[in-house]
Amino acid sequence: MNITSYRFGHIEIDGRDYDSDVIITPEGVQDGWWRKEGHNLVIEDLDTVIEANPDVLVIGCGYYGRMRVPDITRSHLNHKGIRVEVAQTREAVALFDKLQQEYARVIAALHLTC
Repeated sequence: MNITSYRFGHIEIDGRDYDSDVIITPEGVQDGWWRKEGHNLVIEDLDTVIEANPDVLVIGCGYYGRMRVPDITRSHLNHKGIRVEVAQTREAVALFDKLQQEYARVIAALHLTC
């Protein structure tokens, strides 16, 4: 998967435009990603990610980084053997592209606004 551009509220992946939060897996893009607690990422928000069994999960916390990833969520993912990288979405996009060259299964969960 190739992210060709990102700006507040908008991302282009493999030539297709998205205006809602996304989860990107090697198999495709899940758009319209909603979180149970909005700007607080809980384990249940990542069920499809966990089922996909990634080596690395890159979490984009928004343009301004307002989405929070609690320690319990990080710990749960680490316990499942998933490396977790958290950054503002601009940096998460660049990190996702870089890590795809280093790991077999990289997934990104990206909050596009705030």
